[in-house]
Amino acid sequence: MKRRDVLKQMGFATGYLVATPTIISLLQSCTSDVKTWIPEFLSHEHGIVLTNIVDIMLPKTDLPSATEMNVPQFIDKYIDEVLDEKKQGKVLTGFDNIIAILKNEGNEESVDKVSKDNYKSLLDKHLLVKGDIDKEREANLESLAMTKSEFLNSLKSLCITAYLTTEEIGEHVLKYDPIPTAYYCGNLQELTGGKSWSL
Repeated sequence: MKRRDVLKQMGFATGYLVATPTIISLLQSCTSDVKTWIPEFLSHEHGIVLTNIVDIMLPKTDLPSATEMNVPQFIDKYIDEVLDEKKQGKVLTGFDNIIAILKNEGNEESVDKVSKDNYKSLLDKHLLVKGDIDKEREANLESLAMTKSEFLNSLKSLCITAYLTTEEIGEHVLKYDPIPTAYYCGNLQELTGGKSWSL
């Protein structure tokens, strides 16, 4: 299945958890160019890693990439303005753990020099899909810290939600009704051409 088709079908199921008016306005305020973007909450290194990871998760195809939709900026603002200090601390620790792995596997002193292949290898190893077992969690069930897999899966969910909530995707990829007043019941293929409804 093509990425465009997957995104069309994910719509509401993924996005509804975070798409409150406040969060949507937070997303709409993210308009800076990724090349000149300076994170507000995350460190410079965290910002580089975040940008690379989200663009591997949602690269440019016939649709814009995650960075073109300002997803890293949104995630940075979301962590800063929505999460409490305890959760922020867990996120920062998660980024630090990922950075340590990337530098070690790439034999690099700076994340600026880590290759895309090292990022892909990290995601292949630690990003879990349904049915996969988190061996790090199984080895330490009592730990309150996020495992590498839990961190990356949370980042993936936030990335997809932010992407689907953007105006561009919501109005031009998903099925969009600016004034949803009718209740529709029927086959998704017949009603929307197979697209999920925009938020």
